[in-house]
Amino acid sequence: MHRSVIACSLLALTVAVSGCHSKPDNSARTEAVFTIDQIHWNDGAVRHLREAIDRRAAHGLDRVQFAVDGQPGNPEGDRALTQSALRYASALARGSSDPAKLYDVYTVARPNPNLLNGLGAAMADGKVGEWLDGLSPQDDGYRALSKAYLALRKQGGAPSSAIPAKAEPLKPGATDARIPAIARQLVASDYLDRSAAQGNSYNPAMVRAVQRMQADYGIKPDGVIGADALEILNLSDTDRAREMAVAMERMRWLDRDPAATRIDVNVAAGRLLYWRDGKVADSRKVVVGKPENETPQLGSPIYRLVANPTWTVPRSIQNKEIAGKGSAYLRRNNMAWKDGWVVQQPGPKNSLGLVKFDMQNEHQIYLHDTPAKQLFQEVQRQRSHGCVRVEDALGFAEMLAKDEGVLDEWHRARATGKETFVKLPREIPVRLLYQTVVLGEDGEPVIRSDPYGWDDRVATALGFASAQGYRLKTSGSDVGP
Repeated sequence: MHRSVIACSLLALTVAVSGCHSKPDNSARTEAVFTIDQIHWNDGAVRHLREAIDRRAAHGLDRVQFAVDGQPGNPEGDRALTQSALRYASALARGSSDPAKLYDVYTVARPNPNLLNGLGAAMADGKVGEWLDGLSPQDDGYRALSKAYLALRKQGGAPSSAIPAKAEPLKPGATDARIPAIARQLVASDYLDRSAAQGNSYNPAMVRAVQRMQADYGIKPDGVIGADALEILNLSDTDRAREMAVAMERMRWLDRDPAATRIDVNVAAGRLLYWRDGKVADSRKVVVGKPENETPQLGSPIYRLVANPTWTVPRSIQNKEIAGKGSAYLRRNNMAWKDGWVVQQPGPKNSLGLVKFDMQNEHQIYLHDTPAKQLFQEVQRQRSHGCVRVEDALGFAEMLAKDEGVLDEWHRARATGKETFVKLPREIPVRLLYQTVVLGEDGEPVIRSDPYGWDDRVATALGFASAQGYRLKTSGSDVGP
């Protein structure tokens, strides 16, 4: 895999929080420590609080109610006003919803500022509005989402579709004014190369792109753009606004100052970014869990490299996919029974490939190599049993070993041909994230697919109506983790 540095405008919005245009988190002040009874409100501060809450549409929070309770001038009223301010401050600083309650597993580090102390300092400075405005992510990605959301919200009225439906389906070779809009969405979803998105003709390259998309979503891959294909391709203004709000909420969940050296995996996009000393050092494809075996949203560090790994088959895979297979299957796949478990020995056919990136978590989720290289060519790379398969994993391991100063030890481990562990001198944090909006080349937000259907639960927590569309239907997965 080639090493490449990706411009910030091409990165998933998750990483824009801290990578390219981040600013210091001003959500807490440590000069003084305040208690709730030490914060006293006046009419001006209450007005600034109300004005800040009235601007909440800029954060996609206009469907969430934030009541301003209490009147200044007495202890009970001051406490109620402080609690109102802290509720809104928490929504900006940490998110309006709790991802640990929305998902079965969510262990990515979240911001935890001292909001009471920050509010007290802001009150003392007479800058409650400015303090609240500074709690959300302060970067270009978040601002782009906010701008797009406000523009879509301003249009109002009945939901409009970018690609109008017609009675007759669109067949290969046809000429239609809707083609450019269809092509743009195919490009945004990685099904079509930008160079093929030209003119009003439904050309062969577009037909192939539509066929791949149809196959991924369980539709007959005939290349005919009927109602089903349009439902996948088409997003109304309401749909787009909803996605912008969801993306902003997910960004608010994230630590404003993550480790400068780390690995971020966008599970929704099947893409890995390796950050080194605050800059993107590498980007590559990954294969992640299929919809029935979703890769969870984890914060979990890599602590060692494993050369020539063995694979102890988990009970779930053993019982569902290996049970009943005879000794010939085990021999063919270099597997054997050991202490009641099926264990695959090291080698090119091992489901972990030739390197495993061991991570510390209770969910048995880690990064690894794979012999199933063809899956990296898929557009929708949700094909595994939950772990993360890395494109050119040996090249990536070489990169990490060199950067961490253990390259010679790694080479010796590889040469043994046996399972050998190389401990890293320091752990490398990994964040497994789920982001369905990325920034395009022009810096504008681009909506990608939602392979697990995970956007809906965030959207409903923000006050949007539930809207589940076509779900990804992957095939071609293998027995590997």
